[in-house]
Amino acid sequence: MFWPKLNSSKIKLKVFEALSKNANYRSELILGIPGTYLDTEVFYDDAPFLKDAPFLSTLIANPNHIGCHTLGDEHEEMFSGTQEIEKDVIRICAEEMFKAEPHGYDGYVASGGTEANIQALWVYRNFYIDEFDAKRNEIAVVFSDDSHYSMTKGANLLALDTIQIKVNNVSRELDIHDLEEKITNAAAHGKKYFIVVLNMATTMFGSVDDIKKVADLFNALKLNYKIHADAAYGGFIYPFTNVDNPYTFKNPNLSSISIDAHKMLQAPYGTGIFLVRKNYLKHVCNNDASYVKGKDFTLVGSRSGANAVCIWMILHAHGSVGWTVKMNNLMDKAQSFCESLEELGVEYYRNPYLNIITMRSKYISAELAKEFFLVPDTHNASVEWYKIVLMPHVKPGVLDTFIQRLSVSLQRNNVL
Repeated sequence: MFWPKLNSSKIKLKVFEALSKNANYRSELILGIPGTYLDTEVFYDDAPFLKDAPFLSTLIANPNHIGCHTLGDEHEEMFSGTQEIEKDVIRICAEEMFKAEPHGYDGYVASGGTEANIQALWVYRNFYIDEFDAKRNEIAVVFSDDSHYSMTKGANLLALDTIQIKVNNVSRELDIHDLEEKITNAAAHGKKYFIVVLNMATTMFGSVDDIKKVADLFNALKLNYKIHADAAYGGFIYPFTNVDNPYTFKNPNLSSISIDAHKMLQAPYGTGIFLVRKNYLKHVCNNDASYVKGKDFTLVGSRSGANAVCIWMILHAHGSVGWTVKMNNLMDKAQSFCESLEELGVEYYRNPYLNIITMRSKYISAELAKEFFLVPDTHNASVEWYKIVLMPHVKPGVLDTFIQRLSVSLQRNNVL
């Protein structure tokens, strides 16, 4: 895994060169495109600081990255400069982070993990329909109790049945026996095709599903399945902290991955990535988008090119080496915090390669949870867990303060 660290001058040069290759609404004779630069009553392009602000300049230029640019030469040419930046983002994520073969993948910058997860369900539903003449009631989406709510949202939108698998309440491991029982029963009742969503860091716990156990089971039962990895949270941290990450395209059982750049990468909200092996996106080609050169293969359609530029800038501001160091520094901070919890006798769950620590609610007072904005596992019933996420803004002093307040609270309430 190696992409270079670039200084700010080289980053600016690359982005402004890309913008110069895009069509310019201000200087070119553009009549047929239903788009323009940002409204000049609010946003103006002659501010002196913009010459040193490539991301803001891209926002104002307003390039539309509609379509998918990894599929060949057929694409909208008006914004080819910044589209090349998006293609490089997809290359870095697919080839360097997730070990795909060169040009053996497709992908695009999505609005986030929810869209990317639904895109995956859509792709595989249509794949089964196109390739196996499957009926929708023969297809099921399989995921765990700890999975993100986008699975039920996507299944609802696509009119697909769901199979939800139990997890161990302590280890957060997917219950393989429950999985076997439920998919065997589903197969006996007419389900022939399975879209399996596994987690590379769940939202609440940061738990990682065992892809080998799941794939081995489906293979042993000789069932048709496709595995999508929901790496919305873990995508920009787990591959850098776990050198033995099994969620890569070298694993033949994995077909697609979703990542959020607006979590660990600290990009603006509304920035995610969808990656999939070659020859799958054709199953969601919209032939009605005939006015779009290259047609559209995405769920969202029009997309801001600025989001792709932002990802590219952040990745190259650090380089792969710098990003690895940054993520491992978070691991050190998480380990130190967990040691403090252990000294207090507080029960918690943490995947050793991630920066989410989830504590049993019996140790956390309502006042403490409110003061530190802790997130509960539910707002609708009795809370069992509260989580802490050690993001870059969390300084050691804040953690020390929390541990001190927690210690006082435990003594006051005689929890220990």
